[in-house]
Amino acid sequence: MKNSFELKMGSASVPFIIGVVVLVMSPLLKVDGRVPTTLEGPFEPVTVPLDKSFRGNAMDLPDTDPLVQRTVQGFEPEQISLSLSSSYASLWISWITGEFQIGDNIEALDPESVGSIVEYGRYGRTMSHRSKGYSLVYSQLYPFEGLQNYTSGIIHHVRLTGLKPNTLYQYRCGDPSLSAMSEVHYFRTMPESGPNSYPSRIAIVGDLGLTYNTTSTVDHMISNHPDLVLLVGDVSYANMYLTNGTGTNCYSCSFSDTPIHETYQPRWDYWGRYMQPLISNVPIMVIEGNHELEEQAENKTFVAYSSRFAFPSEESGSSSTLYYSFNAGGIHFIMLGAYTSFDKSGEQYKWLEKDLASVEREVTPWLVATWHPPWYSTYTAHFREAECMRVEMEDLLYQYGVDIVFNGHVHAYERSNRVYNYTLDPCGPVYVTVGDGGNREKMAITHADEPGNCPEPSSTPDKLINGGLFCGFNFTSGPAQGQFCWDRQPDYSAIRESSFGHGILEVKNETHALWIWHRNQDYYGIAGDEIYIVRQPQKCPVKPKVLKNLDMAPVTIFKYLKQFVYSKIL
Repeated sequence: MKNSFELKMGSASVPFIIGVVVLVMSPLLKVDGRVPTTLEGPFEPVTVPLDKSFRGNAMDLPDTDPLVQRTVQGFEPEQISLSLSSSYASLWISWITGEFQIGDNIEALDPESVGSIVEYGRYGRTMSHRSKGYSLVYSQLYPFEGLQNYTSGIIHHVRLTGLKPNTLYQYRCGDPSLSAMSEVHYFRTMPESGPNSYPSRIAIVGDLGLTYNTTSTVDHMISNHPDLVLLVGDVSYANMYLTNGTGTNCYSCSFSDTPIHETYQPRWDYWGRYMQPLISNVPIMVIEGNHELEEQAENKTFVAYSSRFAFPSEESGSSSTLYYSFNAGGIHFIMLGAYTSFDKSGEQYKWLEKDLASVEREVTPWLVATWHPPWYSTYTAHFREAECMRVEMEDLLYQYGVDIVFNGHVHAYERSNRVYNYTLDPCGPVYVTVGDGGNREKMAITHADEPGNCPEPSSTPDKLINGGLFCGFNFTSGPAQGQFCWDRQPDYSAIRESSFGHGILEVKNETHALWIWHRNQDYYGIAGDEIYIVRQPQKCPVKPKVLKNLDMAPVTIFKYLKQFVYSKIL
């Protein structure tokens, strides 16, 4: 029996369902129920049979749904969200005031007309601290007759500083001079960075959208009480709609003659309203996906994505919202952009070199990378689509010992054995695809290694990724030598399943992290996949690149000289 009740999160009330916790073994659990570890791998590939009885409801929530309606008045804050800065001591709070406009005759609101103020303090004390931020308005404009333009409400971003680690705070945001302040919300800061200091639970989800599948995914996430949410691309799916609000499951199929790929921006506002009960209390970190591109007049792209969220780009030395990094306890997260230059001569690659070189593994032992399109996926959907990015960046991530990689884009679940350059490698990362959050484009089902499913190589490059250049040549060695696809489930693929869901990462200490994937169709507390990911720093020492042109401080150079000598001794 299921019981419905409300979870109180500060001022928010979030309905969800709790079920009887039943131990269900994932395909990789041992007979005795013990959770396996990557030290026992590589594992024989497993494909979970397709559950044809459960395809989920891929319909978007309509704009009439109470969960996406505007419930505030005047310039009261709505769509409140949190995001981390580069360390525990600072945090961003974002919100929107005023109503969006869409149509032929729109007039942007004045960002200076409403203040950006956050009043806050430690829980149980007065909110005597005050921080002021900045505000902006963005527009989505089209140079074609008949398309409706859009201008947002006023978006506010305020950065709080001087925060204490692992501490519960309360806050309200808005403009007190207009008597337009939010209700009180709460957040807990990240623990201080260190080898024995980690957030309890980090939720990982991709390709979320705003469907009835999304609501199931978010309900499941809330039941797991995450301290942090990572969304690895494809947020609102506003670009699955024309500007008149007409939507589809396949834009190119339904609207092939549109002069520009339109996007219905109010879906972003609906998404922000729906997500507020969760992300006004739990920080969310987002990286762009292909659905965030949203081309408009003057070739502008990623405007809604870059405007609506706050990013620790400047704090992490990045000049772009499309890639950045941050710490969460003893984890260093690297958020990479697949839809901007990733060439070795480009700005992102140079930034990545510097960022990796600055990581102190004695302080943040775990190194986790995310970007949207996966390098290692066995589904026909987007098969080897990001191969050019892999060719450019994989060596660098391997040399610096990235432990785990999270991706989305492919609307299914897949976890790899440790792999490098398509070869099983005990020092390679574990790659996890979680592009199954709930989007309206439905699940990926077919696999490239099944008879007759191998895509034509020339069809695999994506024009959005590195201009559609072709890098996916046939394999030159191994079981797939001379072929573009494997003829069986690849050795690097440990488990794959076509189901909606999300994952929870629980880092236990400097060597062990528990990864759990939860399927939407299961009761709460059931694991669809579960494994301990184990680091072996002595067996897999960091191998930094040559230090030239990295502009590192002498202490950093000394640190890597020491690591180099240590690796030679081992």
